[in-house]
Amino acid sequence: MADYSNRPIIIKKVKKVAHAHHGGAWKIAYADFVTAMMAFFLLLWLISMTTPEQKQGLADYFAPPNISASTSGSGGVMGGTAMDSAGAQMSGSISTEAKADAPKPQDNVENGAEDAASKSQAQADIKASQSQAFHSAAASIRQAWQAMPDITEIADNLLVEETPEGLNIQIVDQEGRPMFPEGSKFPFELTRKAIAAIAPILQQLPNQISISGHTAAGGVFSNPRYGPWDLSSDRANVVRSILSEFGLADDRIEAVTGRSTSDPFFPNDPYMAANQRVKITVLYDAPPVPPDMAF
Repeated sequence: MADYSNRPIIIKKVKKVAHAHHGGAWKIAYADFVTAMMAFFLLLWLISMTTPEQKQGLADYFAPPNISASTSGSGGVMGGTAMDSAGAQMSGSISTEAKADAPKPQDNVENGAEDAASKSQAQADIKASQSQAFHSAAASIRQAWQAMPDITEIADNLLVEETPEGLNIQIVDQEGRPMFPEGSKFPFELTRKAIAAIAPILQQLPNQISISGHTAAGGVFSNPRYGPWDLSSDRANVVRSILSEFGLADDRIEAVTGRSTSDPFFPNDPYMAANQRVKITVLYDAPPVPPDMAF
């Protein structure tokens, strides 16, 4: 049997080796990656929000300038070359600026259509504004007449309406109730009061005013030298005079005319009493003349 009592005892120490420490470098790289991705998506968002013109401006800003041969700068630092936005071009070529400035036929058509639409809209807006003003004026005229009890009996002889030419105020004869004495250019007193009442209201409107006199067919005139043309003209001018006396400025009158029997209120029956009348028209303003058509 072997004797192991004298064999030396060997004790081995096992050293534990710690894993190598990687440090925080990966965190920095990850942060850079996240930042780059955020910048990328922000760039995509900004590009989607810009207009084609803004994109072109950005492209022009970052594009390197072209250098082409030019006589400017000759002998200087540039040595015969100069900064030229057109860049190097072949002989006979057209610069991009000239191309950009040259109007395209389609652009001319589109611009013309836009201008026409804009002018039409402006005219429509002007007419709508005037129509609203005429509506208010018509209401004021009716209220003024209603506030005068003594002219109630001739209420049916006083007409106010909006027409394509403007606001019409008509003083018409009715069967058995004329507004002027037979053959006279001067109105009855009630007619005069009704005319005077509307003068201040018309003065508040900026529009021009036309006054026309009308007669019915079949009138008899004792003076052969004085007929329906004379009577209709005189009545229109007397109405103008009454309006002027009660506040309407003379420069607001555009025309005073006599129409005789040429424009009856009832064309199918030119003998009706209502054809004999005086019409006061507050005219729509003429639409503005386009600058390219003005002389």
